[in-house]
Amino acid sequence: MKIPRIYQNLNKNLKPNKALIIYGPRQVGKTTLLKDYLSGCKMKYKLSSGDNINVQNIFNSQDFDTIREYAEGYELIAIDEAQKIKNIGLGLKILVDQVPGIKVIATGSSSFELAGQVGEPLTGRKITLNLFPISQIELSNLNNLSEIKERLPEWLIYGGYPEVVVTKNKKEKKKILEEIFQAYLLKDILELEKIKSSKILLDMLRLLAFQVGSEVSLTEIAQQVGIDYKTVARYLDLFEKSFIIYNLRGYSRNLRKEVTKKSKYYFYDVGIRNAIISNFNDLELRNDVGSLWENFIFIERMKKRAYKDIFANCYFWRTWDQKEIDLIEEREGKLHGYEIKWREVKLKPPKDWIENYKNSDYKVITRKNYLEFIA
Repeated sequence: MKIPRIYQNLNKNLKPNKALIIYGPRQVGKTTLLKDYLSGCKMKYKLSSGDNINVQNIFNSQDFDTIREYAEGYELIAIDEAQKIKNIGLGLKILVDQVPGIKVIATGSSSFELAGQVGEPLTGRKITLNLFPISQIELSNLNNLSEIKERLPEWLIYGGYPEVVVTKNKKEKKKILEEIFQAYLLKDILELEKIKSSKILLDMLRLLAFQVGSEVSLTEIAQQVGIDYKTVARYLDLFEKSFIIYNLRGYSRNLRKEVTKKSKYYFYDVGIRNAIISNFNDLELRNDVGSLWENFIFIERMKKRAYKDIFANCYFWRTWDQKEIDLIEEREGKLHGYEIKWREVKLKPPKDWIENYKNSDYKVITRKNYLEFIA
């Protein structure tokens, strides 16, 4: 079974003399998306890989004539795994500046490499798309909503990586998730940052996995893992930029009661989170269903914002006396508060929230209404 992706048609995002940059974690289907598009492309194109040494030398040369010659006769240049090319940003800048009418697509799995390289050189010369593991939006385009709801335990346990979703056997799903985490996500960080041991990274990720939905203390992590505070902060930044975790910060207008300095961390895929702690038990056998549900809803909502162009600043909100709201979206001049609950409960917005933020609304997201929120 092939699941149509949200960006199946890239034509509307391709512009002359601009680079279309497609970011996303490893194994989410960027290469497949690119090749599927090119298979029906009517333009004359050239597809290259960042692994190719000749291509690396061409773009790293930053030589106008060499890069122009590489693109000569083509309307579209596509480069997969572009982050593997040193100084790719400058090379792409030369390409879009020096070849009239050229269109460019570049994909990259490691945003801490690719984003840093293309950010400044391609200012005003790029369009950026993020591709994530399979979203509930994409599944709703393929299946009816009742079927998606019936398979909710599967999404919460095994997540949305394409190969995992289309695999029926549970044992195989587990193997695939272990492989994605160990052979791709973790390996990228170890190689790119020249970190000698994976133990500290694994210990940190396990601590984060057990604290999903709770504020995280960097000092506490440093003490438990046995490294200094600054190293913890650097590793957390690497996890973010490699699409393993998402950092959600606290919201405040400097009211003395509000907690703002800590962050919450959510995993881009709950299947990867479960692989990190080696727990693929059925939901009725788990004591972390509330955390899994919160992570799932948060990240699916993030995908919806990205795919549907819902522009918002996102936070959590909590006071020192434990009043809290799981997700705050600040959009179009208004605050929207969302409390995420696995069990059906009747909740009222916290009094401090109502009194201090008049221009706001509040909604509880449960299993009854979640699909309209995320899909």
